[in-house]
Amino acid sequence: MFRRWFAEARRAGIDLPEAMALATADTSGRPAVRMVLLKEVSARGFVFFTDGRSRKARDLRENPTAAVAFYWHEIGKQVCIKGRIEEVTAREADAYWATRPIGSRLAASVSTQSAPLESRGRLLVAWRRLERQVRGAAIPRPPRWTGYRLLPSEIEFWRRGEFRLHHRIHYVRQRGGWRSTLLQP
Repeated sequence: MFRRWFAEARRAGIDLPEAMALATADTSGRPAVRMVLLKEVSARGFVFFTDGRSRKARDLRENPTAAVAFYWHEIGKQVCIKGRIEEVTAREADAYWATRPIGSRLAASVSTQSAPLESRGRLLVAWRRLERQVRGAAIPRPPRWTGYRLLPSEIEFWRRGEFRLHHRIHYVRQRGGWRSTLLQP
């Protein structure tokens, strides 16, 4: 169902249908939410990539559970997913890294995501310096740059309804499959 709805969002011309709100919490339960981009969906789960030193990565190491939400207003649909998190393999991270635009690879190589920034100018100088150094050469994936897979244990599909009589179906993973329940709007 997710793949069908995601394809519908793409066909509708929604800008960045892969944008999802990622919610994490640290060990003390303090939540954080931010937008990330879905890069892969399979029967195993939902994959996104980030700097392994970022706050989200730190939260995921300390508390390897998360929730994501997709909202596509134009088609009146939302999907919310909860589950465990696992880090992707180095091979998977390398494969995705190779598909990223060169400028994005350079940025990830010179930035420490979420760390205080002394000067944006210094960051841009470092980016330009690395750009000159590599000139057409391969840019290796920094070991700290990785991906995470959300292994869903719950998925809710929400479709907008007239008079706020929304249609909601909630799936919970159980041994041997998924159990579905309709929810009140």
